[in-house]
Amino acid sequence: MTKNRVGRHPLDFKRMVVERMNSCNNITALARELGLERKLMYTWRAQLAEEGARAAGVAEGVVETREVQLERQVGQLKRALADKTLELDFFKGALQKVEARRRQSRNSGDKTSTTTSGK
Repeated sequence: MTKNRVGRHPLDFKRMVVERMNSCNNITALARELGLERKLMYTWRAQLAEEGARAAGVAEGVVETREVQLERQVGQLKRALADKTLELDFFKGALQKVEARRRQSRNSGDKTSTTTSGK
């Protein structure tokens, strides 16, 4: 009788998951459907890509590993771009508010709201 380890999945299941990931547009929904964590699915994909590269030969393995590295780097750059876009939108909004307050204070004719130093 073989022991079933908790958290271990057969290689065929992992391959099926990776194949579905490659043809799927929504990885989160797929992970939910299969009852897996997304991170685990991406780990399997990287592992299977490395195994395939090793089986195909050393020269092709270097190309495959480089491809995985480039995909990871593209993901990091996309996240960085999204962060910078959010920052830019925030600062644009803040600048618009400051400019609107400036126009308001110029047009009202009131004194600016500064405190006296008391000297």
